Amino acid sequence: MKKTFTKLALAGLMTTTIAGGAFAQEDTIKVGILHSLSGTMAISETTLKDAMLMLIEEQNKKGGLLGKKLEAVVVDPASDWPLFAEKARELIEVNGVDAVFGCWTSVSRKSVLPVFEELNSLLFYPVQYEGEESQRNVFYTGAAPNQQAIPAVDYLMNEEGVERWVLAGTDYVYPRTTNKILEAYLKSKGVAEEDIMINYTPFGHSDWQTIVSDIKTFGSAGKKTAVVSTINGDANVPFYKELGNAGIKAEDIPVVAFSVGEEELAGLDTAPLVGHLAAWNYFQSADTDANAEFIDAWHAYIGDDNRVTNDPMEAHYIGFNMWVEAVEKAGTTDPDAVIDAIVGVSVPNLTGGYSAMMPNHHITKPVLIGEIQDDGQFETVWETSGLVVGDAWSDYLEGSMDLISDWRAPLSCGNFNTKTGKCGGSGS
Repeated sequence: MKKTFTKLALAGLMTTTIAGGAFAQEDTIKVGILHSLSGTMAISETTLKDAMLMLIEEQNKKGGLLGKKLEAVVVDPASDWPLFAEKARELIEVNGVDAVFGCWTSVSRKSVLPVFEELNSLLFYPVQYEGEESQRNVFYTGAAPNQQAIPAVDYLMNEEGVERWVLAGTDYVYPRTTNKILEAYLKSKGVAEEDIMINYTPFGHSDWQTIVSDIKTFGSAGKKTAVVSTINGDANVPFYKELGNAGIKAEDIPVVAFSVGEEELAGLDTAPLVGHLAAWNYFQSADTDANAEFIDAWHAYIGDDNRVTNDPMEAHYIGFNMWVEAVEKAGTTDPDAVIDAIVGVSVPNLTGGYSAMMPNHHITKPVLIGEIQDDGQFETVWETSGLVVGDAWSDYLEGSMDLISDWRAPLSCGNFNTKTGKCGGSGS
């Protein structure tokens, strides 16, 4: 732990670093990396910075892009949401990057949206999010709610016979919007309001005794109950521990989490979590040749065979390869040309098959339900029969169900209302 914090502290001192080799400015294509290297999100985001550096290094070994070497420009927005916007502007205006890969939280992404729109640059966003957005300059390579939350509920309802639902989340935009969608979806399936319990807690919440007691009581009504968790970060540790203290086992009240992956499980006591579930689009345990090659490359690059891979890393892998292919297709890194070229681009994912960029700037992804094992890995217990197209606008929310997103000409709109025949604006 001491070593980890020392590394993070050193990373925090590096406001801007340039990696990828000492190439002359005119001989390189610059790629921005906008991930927190210090502050509360550094534990999750530093891994994504490292993954991007690995992908850039591998591309350079293949000969670079358009005959030029790629040069990574790394900045540290330090888990400070307004600072994300400042650092994004610095990457584009000062450093002259051609594309940016970054952000984690929805609030950090929303902070930078106006910058990318104003400066007409490209952002590849690799984390699951709440939807209700489609911006011309952003490519959403993480899951929309219909690629994670909705299938997880379907699994619990159809395979586990769940009838009562606890929607538990951290109090910020992603859990609140996702749970709003899930509540509407459950009611559309005939679930009564009294069979839905919704609870929010602040970041870092640690005293779960009362809430877990309430969950236990809620689950004692004679109907199969499950917890759908959008609890974020460190709060998961005492939450699962308190479930164990209260005698709540996975077979009694299963928890399906949307923010607990291999990175979060690494180094934790997994005993209280074994048997509980998570919904993602990728697990390190995926048995494919592409995944084995990716894991080997990651271990060799990072110099540690114990370092795990996770879903947002795969999202960067997909997004980066899509950008490379679109640039090659367009013959230029010009943002407008890349935006036109990238729709329809299809690249391998790590779970088998190919993911494609759709006209709404979301990608196709498989959905996996995994059961937590005692080694911190996941055993896939269910998966979709094919790839699911990311839906920018929920089919279950008033004001969203009539909207579509299509950034191709002539529509070129992120929130076109099919009833009024009008575009609502930028799409975010």
